[in-house]
Amino acid sequence: LTDDSVPRRLGPKRANKIRALFNLTKEDDVTKYVISRTFTSKKGKEVRRAPKIQRLVTPLVLQRKRQRKALKLASVLRNKEDAAAYKKVVAQRMAEQKEARRSLISKRRSTRRSQKLAAE
Repeated sequence: LTDDSVPRRLGPKRANKIRALFNLTKEDDVTKYVISRTFTSKKGKEVRRAPKIQRLVTPLVLQRKRQRKALKLASVLRNKEDAAAYKKVVAQRMAEQKEARRSLISKRRSTRRSQKLAAE
């Protein structure tokens, strides 16, 4: 009943698992080593079925990675510029407030001085 060994129907789907199974290097093309099955379709045509390989590093994946990195770098630079502009505006407002306070105090002093002189 359990004497004959039945081979596994499906092979690995992940790129690194395929590499481990066939002792491949990173430079080898994993798509050539994927375990697939061929069968004749209902129309009598030979069809090859293979799983979609996951975690496969393709040029598109690398392009997306570069794009993500560029967006992150641009965001950091934009945040720095925005922070610098905000700091500048805050400094300007503080200077205006100081000037307003100074003029208010000097106005009070001058009115007091004039009141003192008028009282004498």
